[in-house]
Amino acid sequence: MIGSLGGIEMKTKPVRMRNAPSRRDALGVGALGLGAMLGGCVTASVKERAEAQPVQPPTTSGSAAPAAPRVPRGDGRLLTPTISAYIANIRNAPVNPEFLELGKRHILDTLAAAVSCKDLEPAMLGRKYALTKSGDAKNGATMLATKERVGLVDAAFGSAMIVHGSEINDFIPSAFVQPGPAVIGTAFALAENRGRSGHDLLRACVAGYELCGRVPKALGVSTLYASGLANHGIGPCFGAAATAASMLALPPEKVALVMSYTCQQASGSWQWLLDDDHVEKTFVFAGVGARNGIEAALMVEAGYTGVTDCFDNPGGYMNHKAFADGADHDPFYLIEELDTRSEFHHTAYKRYPVGGPTQPAVQALLELLPKTSPETVTSIVMEMPGRWEAFRNAEMPALNLRYLASIILIDGRLDLVSAQDRVRFNTDARVRELMKKMDVVHAPDLETPAGQAREEPARVKLVDARTGRHELHVPFVRGFPSHPMTREDVTAKATELMWPVLGRSRTSEVIDAVMNIEKLDAAAKILPMIAV
Repeated sequence: MIGSLGGIEMKTKPVRMRNAPSRRDALGVGALGLGAMLGGCVTASVKERAEAQPVQPPTTSGSAAPAAPRVPRGDGRLLTPTISAYIANIRNAPVNPEFLELGKRHILDTLAAAVSCKDLEPAMLGRKYALTKSGDAKNGATMLATKERVGLVDAAFGSAMIVHGSEINDFIPSAFVQPGPAVIGTAFALAENRGRSGHDLLRACVAGYELCGRVPKALGVSTLYASGLANHGIGPCFGAAATAASMLALPPEKVALVMSYTCQQASGSWQWLLDDDHVEKTFVFAGVGARNGIEAALMVEAGYTGVTDCFDNPGGYMNHKAFADGADHDPFYLIEELDTRSEFHHTAYKRYPVGGPTQPAVQALLELLPKTSPETVTSIVMEMPGRWEAFRNAEMPALNLRYLASIILIDGRLDLVSAQDRVRFNTDARVRELMKKMDVVHAPDLETPAGQAREEPARVKLVDARTGRHELHVPFVRGFPSHPMTREDVTAKATELMWPVLGRSRTSEVIDAVMNIEKLDAAAKILPMIAV
């Protein structure tokens, strides 16, 4: 369904149509599930933020007793030493075989995204920036899906930007993060640079996914939004840091410092919602987390010292007023059932290269293709819950259902390039004419009841001059946590993404290598297999 990339060039964009909903509009309530909060992204002034979050300097009085470490809810364990030991020991500790299997699937999904996205604009800019900074570096690594070597940190950054070059990599809906780009980009950069095995890389990625999903939930998903910090940048930074610390074989006391330096660098603003070009979004979702996460680990490896209890100290990151006053602040989530419950079970795959809320409608359109054509279609009405009007007129092609429906009819398929083709979106007369026959309307009966997991259903009604009336309801697209992909589903998706670029033989070799990655004495052996 996804198809070939072919040759892709960065192009100068035409002047955009005005008065169309921005990405912020399109990804409001329906895509993000944060309710009315995203309806008004009001930024507090510097003064207001300062008043809301007063800085309290350390006590200098000799008579003042030091604050007692914070004891989290649950079983009495402290957060920092527990999570630090988990990261430090995961290379050799018993790990649930199911978690390792899921880790391999997400590594494959991420590498397939890199292969298919490496020539898209956000990826090209990430590569260009990395090459400009450190293309002559001796102590470096190769960016994913390329033959381009840059400095170690820039390799992790560039790889993350490549993976999130489009809307096709994995995500954790409940944490509002996309772990694959930063975690796996960092893992392969260090695997090559330090000669780590596939066994080491797989387990480091398992730790990375845990931190990526758990930290935003521990801080509080809605609390992060209220504080102006984007989960999408915070989670991947901790995920990349955990992965890097494991790959560097740092002991628990050093990992605790890595967490502290990650606290100092974890960043990201919700203003990514205003980005229509997917470039700043890619930086927030992928690049900044990879860069800052690996930096934190490398700094500690080099000897940096600092706060050793950042998740427990009353004056530390986790317990800052900005988070601690939040209704969903839940520090113990960071270590709760750490060995028996996995964030992989909350991680979703994208089946189609479009925004999450549009995927069921896209699937319905593809299934209805045999019953219509550009010449015979009379009308197509797509019914959906949430912010339906945003997906009717979205300025970003991959979120505009009327555009997506039109190109599906014309092309007989949906590929990654066309889904993001702004030039075609703005200038193709045939597409613009077909869009007049398409509509998106609200379906109140498809709204997800409060407290239930997001599934983003859709209903498509087709009227065709040749075949008559047809209606198709798609309650979910396989890949969401409630309906996960199987191993066969994941390999099929990876094949569709990679074979047009690598060929079928190489694609099969990549899949076999990744699904047996724990047997590789050097994980970096996979890099030339996906390089073009």
